[in-house]
Amino acid sequence: MPVLTLTSDIGRRDFLAGAVKGQILQVNEAFQLVDITHDLSPFNYAHAAYVVKNVIRNFPPDCFHMVLSNLFHQRPDHLLVARLGDQYLGMADNGLITMIAEGKPDEVVVIPLDRQQVRNTLYCTRVLAQAFTDMLSGRPLAKLGETEYPIQSKHPLRPLLGNNYIEGQIIFIDHFENVVVNITRDEFEAQRKGRSFKIIFRRDATVDRISESYADVSEGDKLALFNSAGYLEIAINKGNAAGLFGLQGYSEKAATQSQFMQSRLYYQTVRVMFE
Repeated sequence: MPVLTLTSDIGRRDFLAGAVKGQILQVNEAFQLVDITHDLSPFNYAHAAYVVKNVIRNFPPDCFHMVLSNLFHQRPDHLLVARLGDQYLGMADNGLITMIAEGKPDEVVVIPLDRQQVRNTLYCTRVLAQAFTDMLSGRPLAKLGETEYPIQSKHPLRPLLGNNYIEGQIIFIDHFENVVVNITRDEFEAQRKGRSFKIIFRRDATVDRISESYADVSEGDKLALFNSAGYLEIAINKGNAAGLFGLQGYSEKAATQSQFMQSRLYYQTVRVMFE
């Protein structure tokens, strides 16, 4: 059975997540549907890219991934189907695919939408499901649509680097209010160069060692570790780091707007100082 994963920001409080599944199965009832999440933060590209990028690397070859995130950033007249390695993704042309791929995808085609149709979430779902079904029937990706269309591009969030520091942005706060920062273990070690360090968040809270698990510290103590995706995580053993320290997901608006908004960056970034 072909695997099709679903990742969206549509939530679960009404009928829509279920209706999306129904539309897919109407197109092809052979799909094995796998829910990733329907609770992506609205309009948060960094969160969506983090989730999707780290999901697809764990699936077997030739799986399909439908990403319904920021689907209506503008009135859609087309959708994208892309290949990243041996995985296939369908989504809006809103720049997210370049954040997931950290550049250009291996292949991408534009699927036009029928202007006579109401271009809502369910219609877009059917279009992507049909494209995936056509591929299962042997149609090459390049034959599904236009290949020379200039798709939208967004740069992934990158940590800021200095001689004695690396500063990352908070890209995700999980169910336990653990805080994920866009600093990977490889980036951390490359910048560290064997030096001692302090991880600083909310101006005055610090951690000076990397733990292997939450149980490495006493209950209620703060810690830092690299999570299963290889990203730096700030946590409290059996506590809620984001709530206790007032930490928030990074907002691009805060970086470009008023002084009040910019003051929020202290609660949206984490700096590692090397000594």
